[in-house]
Amino acid sequence: MINKYSYINIYENKKKNSKLSSQILYGEKFTILKKYKDWYRIKTSYDKYEGYIKKKKFEEFNFKPTHKVSSLKANIFLKPDRNSQIKMKLSFSSLLHVKSSKKGFLNFDNYWIQKSDVVPLNYREKIFKRISIFRNVKYKWGGKKFDGVDCSGLIQLFYKFNNLYCPRDTGPQFRYFKRFKSIKKDAIIFWKGHVAVCLSEKKLIHAYGPKKKVIIMDIKKTIDLIKKTAKLDVIGIRWIYWQM
Repeated sequence: MINKYSYINIYENKKKNSKLSSQILYGEKFTILKKYKDWYRIKTSYDKYEGYIKKKKFEEFNFKPTHKVSSLKANIFLKPDRNSQIKMKLSFSSLLHVKSSKKGFLNFDNYWIQKSDVVPLNYREKIFKRISIFRNVKYKWGGKKFDGVDCSGLIQLFYKFNNLYCPRDTGPQFRYFKRFKSIKKDAIIFWKGHVAVCLSEKKLIHAYGPKKKVIIMDIKKTIDLIKKTAKLDVIGIRWIYWQM
């Protein structure tokens, strides 16, 4: 199946008060494993993540993306005009099949998006080059969107944007990435249940629950703070296996 909604929440259980565990962005594929009265159990195609989504109308997979959203948040219009009605907003790394262009806009699924908000699907860059666009975005457990993201979701989004695989959660991410010893730009620091990206040898960025947002902090002060408040030490430093 293919998601043609701005996003879909994935929950841990098929209950109204179930916890959010992840999200499916526009254009992402998934498989329905089992159908219930009001829920589906699904598995995502990108990272094989399983969980429950609320029952909706979905299209069977017949979709070849050509572009991806490169801005934090993109307005989707009904006409190729910024004064046109906004139908929805798509988040960074959403996938689109573009059919035509007009007046600085691209047409997909009978909607229009500004050319400045997308890049071709095969576009790649240094993985964390634009991670600071998420600065001050709200921390949200299970989130992967412009209005809420968690620490591991933030990491995964930038691998996905660069057409690379990355596990969804911190534990699998820690085991997946290559070991590294020193702290430097683009190194990834792991604690049990938490992860951050180094912007330099002195600064990092992470979706940090206690601060309730994505925040840039001093590395040494962050390590000391997490040890003091959460009683957690750094369990390892990892390095991205692909770079421009």
